[in-house]
Amino acid sequence: MADDAEDDPQGVNPFDGLPMFGDISRMLAGQGPLNWDAARQFAIVSATGGDGLAGLAGGAGVTSAANIDPSVRIQYARLADIVRLHVADVMGLEVPLVEPSVATPEQWAAQTLEAYRPLFTDMATSLGPTDDPAGSSDPMAQMMAGLSKMMAPAMLGMAVGSMVGNLARRAFGVYDLPIPRPSPTLVLVPPTIDAFAADWEISLDEMRLWVIAHELAGLTLFSVDHLADHLRSLVQRHVGAFRPDASAVTDKLSSMEVDGGDPMAAMQAALGDPEVLLGAVRSPEQLEMEPHLDAAVATAIGVIDWVVDAVAARMIGGDALQIAAAVRRRRSETSPDEVFVERLLGIRLGAVQTARGKAFVQGVVDRAGEAGLAPLFSDASASPTPSEIEAPGLWLARVAPDDGTPDPAPPPAAD
Repeated sequence: MADDAEDDPQGVNPFDGLPMFGDISRMLAGQGPLNWDAARQFAIVSATGGDGLAGLAGGAGVTSAANIDPSVRIQYARLADIVRLHVADVMGLEVPLVEPSVATPEQWAAQTLEAYRPLFTDMATSLGPTDDPAGSSDPMAQMMAGLSKMMAPAMLGMAVGSMVGNLARRAFGVYDLPIPRPSPTLVLVPPTIDAFAADWEISLDEMRLWVIAHELAGLTLFSVDHLADHLRSLVQRHVGAFRPDASAVTDKLSSMEVDGGDPMAAMQAALGDPEVLLGAVRSPEQLEMEPHLDAAVATAIGVIDWVVDAVAARMIGGDALQIAAAVRRRRSETSPDEVFVERLLGIRLGAVQTARGKAFVQGVVDRAGEAGLAPLFSDASASPTPSEIEAPGLWLARVAPDDGTPDPAPPPAAD
């Protein structure tokens, strides 16, 4: 007993006398707030739709998926050289000279997991169980608290890995998820881009051009330090403000309704909720900052989409509208991984945010021309507030006081 107490950092081993559980407890000890091995494995499996299981089972840790042909990267690099000039002209900013790279979905997942590792670590720390197994005299309560503490890092690793892996199956590039990365990055996922173009009968060259414009717009936007810092700070505050609730799983499972008499389906649906899976509840701080994070995300999506539309209209012409409509239709289709992104990272994607961002940016341009967006890129205090996102005229009044120059004529009313 004394040896077990020394092994347990809490001084109490809830699995004393249960050799199998004791072995599991020792195996998982010291894994930190998030089990990165589980995260990486689940990211690969999710990114490949399960095809990565064979490689993982064999101990390789990677899948056998073919790498992208080097000639594809060269083609994207040539397109980037051309598109970069147009993005710079539309945004009035210098586009960072970052060479594009290409990746398979599983490579994208691994890179994304590593890029956001500090963010996921902060999230795991705030979600970590706080219950002390020694705080109750009930042996069952001690065992359950100990089990929760032991399993939380693995469960969180599985959740984060699955989220990133599922995003990887849909991502065209880095900025599908509008969170600044630690360093300027330009990564394209040709298999996904090619498949989307084929499904929607879009010219592959035009689809590649559209994606490059999107990625260069995101790269340039988040190279503006104050914009990147503002959004990054809000996301970090959100992930650090979770408050674990040990009763969340018990309460949810005890109140779940069995649909059609299938308890397993009901169980799967309940555990598909990240707040239940991780025993987390939204804190007052998260609720308070939600409108501000929504405003920052809507601004980023709106600016990127506006730049892409402008560049694509120049370089593709009428077909650009078809591509934009197809991409935004896909964006409006909420998937389970996007629910995780929203609940865990506070990043709300989809049709509502797209519409809010588009309306704000278009409202600014209609009133002040393309130059009306310039304060957003040059003034650290110019990030739109939640109220200003809904009323671009208010934002312009704050950041660009009237200098006596008449506003441009509004566009003609639609018939």
